[in-house]
Formats: sequence, C-alpha cells, structure tokens
Amino acid sequence: MPELVRVIIADDHVVFRMGLKAFLESEGMQVVGEASNGDECVRLYQNERPDLLILDMRMPGTDGLDALEQIRRHDAEARVLVLTSFGTEEEIYRALQLGALGFLLKDAMRDELSEAVRNVREGRKHIPLTIASRLAERLSRQALSEREQEILLLLTRGLTNREIAGILQISPSTIKNHLNALYAKLDVSDRTEAAIASLIRGLVQL
Repeated sequence: MPELVRVIIADDHVVFRMGLKAFLESEGMQVVGEASNGDECVRLYQNERPDLLILDMRMPGTDGLDALEQIRRHDAEARVLVLTSFGTEEEIYRALQLGALGFLLKDAMRDELSEAVRNVREGRKHIPLTIASRLAERLSRQALSEREQEILLLLTRGLTNREIAGILQISPSTIKNHLNALYAKLDVSDRTEAAIASLIRGLVQL
C-alpha cells in the first residue's frame, strides 16, 4: 500500500480549511496539521516536515510570504503551493522567488487544484497562464532599489517631498531625482499615479 502524502494547510479561514481538508483526503492524502497564521505554520512545518505545504499569503501576524521565507531558509527542499484569494504581481513574483513551486487562486476548478497539488508534491512547478502573464509583466519592469521602495512607501502615505527628505535625511532635490526614476520604472507620470500603481501591483501595503 503506498505511503500517504502528508500535508499541512495554512489559512486563517476555518471553513475553507475544512473544505480543502476534505478535498485532500478524497485525493488520498493525509492532513497532518492546520495553521491559521504564519507563526503557527512555521512551527507546524518544523515539527511535522510534511510532503506538501498549502499556504495562503494573507494571514494575521506573520503573513504567508514571511512564513515561506522562514521555512525555505531551514528546508530548501520544502514543496509549497501558494493557494490564495488574490495575488498582485509583486506577491506572485516574491512567492516564486522565495521558492514556492506553485501559485493558484482559490477560485480554481477542482481539476486544476488536483493537478496543482500533484505537480507540486512531485517537485514540478505549477503556474497557470493567468498567473504567468502577471509574472511576465512584473519581470519586464526594472526592480526598484531599496531607497526607491522607501520613498514609494512614504509617498503612498501622502508625505510631501520635503517631509520625505526630512525622514530619510537626504535633500529634497535627491528625492526629486529618485521620484523621476520611480516614475520611469512604474511607467507613470506623477506621484498620484505612482501611489495607485504601487498599491495595485502590491509594491507597498498600507
């Protein structure tokens, strides 16, 4: 008799976990743990060392991406399928950069979920075309520098150039230069468009 595939589910919605657990068990797998936040997920993973982790990105406290980073730091062979309600370009990019093998939205059909679980369990990538197209858009743009990310976050909070300069202890003219570079990378023309684009793409979270 083949050995059961051992799975951990990390998602803060109890009803969703119940449904996913029933689905996995119908596929012949064993759910050995459930977590409602990133901290629980990391502890469970370290204790159980499952064959597969199914992970939501947005959970209270330590979120899914931070949990993924911690898990992969200690287990480079971890097989992780991100299963989430919504994924921005930046979240998709970061999840795959951190080592997730699959990325799927929760509204996926049963057959696609079954295929994704099987692929990731066997060490293969699973990235649907809709997700791949968002990832391609992200990869086509230049990455923001650490300083540009700091400025973008403060900009989305409504701070002026002078206020941002004071916080970062650099001159307003330097802030202006960074903003021009930001606009070019984001393909926008002003700070309002930059703030909107950054929120839509998941570059910053308020």
